[in-house]
Amino acid sequence: MKKLFITAAIAFCSFTVTAQALENSLLWKISGNGLSKPSYLYGTIHITCDATLDKNILNALDATKQLYLELDTDDPNMQAEMMGMVMMKDGKKISTLLSKEDYALVSEFVKANSGMPLSMMDTMKPFIVSAMVYPAMLGCPMQSFEGELAKVSAEQKEEVYGLETVSEQMDVFDVIPYEDQMKELVKMAKEGIDKSKGQFKLMMDAYARKDLNALMAMMNDAENPMYSDHNDVLLTNRNKNWIPKIEKAAEEKPTFFGVGAAHLAGDEGVIKLLRKKGYKVEAVK
Repeated sequence: MKKLFITAAIAFCSFTVTAQALENSLLWKISGNGLSKPSYLYGTIHITCDATLDKNILNALDATKQLYLELDTDDPNMQAEMMGMVMMKDGKKISTLLSKEDYALVSEFVKANSGMPLSMMDTMKPFIVSAMVYPAMLGCPMQSFEGELAKVSAEQKEEVYGLETVSEQMDVFDVIPYEDQMKELVKMAKEGIDKSKGQFKLMMDAYARKDLNALMAMMNDAENPMYSDHNDVLLTNRNKNWIPKIEKAAEEKPTFFGVGAAHLAGDEGVIKLLRKKGYKVEAVK
């Protein structure tokens, strides 16, 4: 369950986007603007059936000296810190956020697709509860690109760092109203697990094609207000906060940056923000 909480903390942030056409690539080379050696930027998907790293990614890891992920997954205190932040504030409860009818619907949906009774999660942030259903949507044992990247870094005896703290990331789901998170969970329950599976497969297929533009169009759909209504909190603000940290790390030594793929694209995405700073950011084919 702890691993699922950690995955959930970033999964909602992975595919919320604004339109900006990019080449089909998940790996990008950062150079110029005074950098003595290039760094690399990779768009991950946080839950997948196959997190195999291709040769271009492995070559980029070989060419860099440190790894930056959204969170410092090497921090031994990370799990405990995250577990301490899964509850809603101000004594709020799922049972009081929902009507009696919707509570019964969500309870049945969560139990059927996670094996856990909703009553055990009554004080948890709704996005955490939604994440309990992810394995059922995926339909296979969960793998993580972040985990694979960290494994290679450990083999190379290189440090892993985070672009933000657990607190900074988890605070996103206190800023987004619990009621909005709850609406997303109710929507999932009403549509049924097959609809979620279908949407997730389309997303996975687009990711396999390295098609950031397709992901953008898919997740900017009007049917996804949880994402489009809170794009600033989920993506834009975080992207802007990361840029000085990316610059500093890349100046110190060649660095591999791995963040959710949605953070790469758009006018306020990491790629364009770096280009605005004068860096050359080009797709690695």
